[in-house]
Amino acid sequence: MNEPETIKKILDECRTIAVVGLSSDPRRPSNGVAAFMKESGYKVIAVNPNEVEVFGEKSFEHLSRVPEAVDLVNVFRRSDMAGEAVDDAIAKGAKAVWLQEGVIDHEAAEKAEKAGLLVVMNRCWLKEKYRYGN
Repeated sequence: MNEPETIKKILDECRTIAVVGLSSDPRRPSNGVAAFMKESGYKVIAVNPNEVEVFGEKSFEHLSRVPEAVDLVNVFRRSDMAGEAVDDAIAKGAKAVWLQEGVIDHEAAEKAEKAGLLVVMNRCWLKEKYRYGN
């Protein structure tokens, strides 16, 4: 978890990203990070039951409702909600799960790793993208 090789692999290979907790409010960190993902050429799918649309595209109330394959599940939820998002990522068949900066759940991270997912925890996707660039 959090090894540079893991981070680089996710940034290079995970092109379709479901952002759990993505807000349409441009003042929210989830919006800024996801906007940068889109600008960087990634496909971003909003997963938030409180949103109808984000960035002009449909938001899904739950990851299981997303009709296409997802490479990465990026989690912008409280740490106590991370386990549910990880379970959903495993069920969805995602390749990786990324718990954003401040989102810490060691049990959920271990569960994801045991299920074969690449895992990053307590790191900001945008900061890591700048660090490793590509």
